[in-house]
Amino acid sequence: MHLTLLPYIKASGELKTKPTQHSVKELRSIGLAPDILVCRSEGPIPVKEREKLALFCNVRPDAVIAAQDLSTIYDAPLAYHREGLDQAVLDAFQIAPAPKPDLSRWEDVSDRIHNPEGEVRVAIVGKYTQLEDAYKSIAEALTHGGMANRVKVRAEWIDAEIFDSEDPAPHLEGFHAILVPGGFGERGTEGKIKAAEFARTRKIPYLGICLGMQMAVIEAARNLAGLAKAGSEEFDHEAGQKRFEPIVYHLKEWVQGNYKVTRKANDDKGGTMRLGAYDAVLAEGSRVAEAYGTTTIEERHRHRYEVDIKYRDKLEKCGLMFSGLSPDGKLPEIVEIKDHPWYIGVQFHPELKSKPFAPHPLFRDFVRAAKDVSRLV
Repeated sequence: MHLTLLPYIKASGELKTKPTQHSVKELRSIGLAPDILVCRSEGPIPVKEREKLALFCNVRPDAVIAAQDLSTIYDAPLAYHREGLDQAVLDAFQIAPAPKPDLSRWEDVSDRIHNPEGEVRVAIVGKYTQLEDAYKSIAEALTHGGMANRVKVRAEWIDAEIFDSEDPAPHLEGFHAILVPGGFGERGTEGKIKAAEFARTRKIPYLGICLGMQMAVIEAARNLAGLAKAGSEEFDHEAGQKRFEPIVYHLKEWVQGNYKVTRKANDDKGGTMRLGAYDAVLAEGSRVAEAYGTTTIEERHRHRYEVDIKYRDKLEKCGLMFSGLSPDGKLPEIVEIKDHPWYIGVQFHPELKSKPFAPHPLFRDFVRAAKDVSRLV
């Protein structure tokens, strides 16, 4: 199977097959001959061009598969089936006719995307907004959450650094939910803290992921617990001076698999990250336990800094519940505010486990909370 590009020349109104012909010629020169051509194009491939490709590339006409632009990637399985790709593969392997495939789950996904029953606006306040693919997995997880609730999620990217000099209210008013994703370094963190404060005080659904959880904890420490200098050891490390009370610190030692990982002196890179899947225990009756439907979970991590458990009592007295902890009770994994429509911060990355057929429960419930807000507006 050979994937090629059929460029469309708008000025002449032509779909050019020569690049594909030359590509197949080069493959043949090294002894490879494709059985199927999957041709990327902006639109359908006319019969004349299909026949030309089949003739000059020595493949059957029904083995020339159009892979045209789609409004969503989740239409791809249905589109390829309509083009006959599955049958072309069976024919190439000389496999007897197969039963008609059951694509009902993909049909349901497509229907939920193209026929939503509403729309929600979600502000993603981050530091890498110039390149939206930096948050691609989060955008897809939000789409999955939208499918589960049969709404369209309109994610809008806001540079956290804007809030260093501007009031966040004009930028965040009108959104049905706010998401603060992960990141490294101090840049943009004060803006993320202001976004967390806006969501908390305005009762707007909030999801903080990794650094987004840490910023929510720092915001609560400053504005609810009276710790005016609350901050992260990460920021002091970058500045080379002690400016903050480290509510968030660099974890020195933890167990990964069967090995104890210890941070070396002056070593803050690479192997010092808490990376991969770790277990967590959820508090009975918490919002996250309700979302997951269980009190034991496993989630994927990618970070070096942790919220300091010693501040738990002080923060919980102010309403910030530590609703998820590592099995030994030493590492905060989830925080939430119960007296809020939906306010959750997680140290892990739930977006990495979300799927179109199985939306992550946190993204599902986050979008549901946004949907509830949209109904009130």
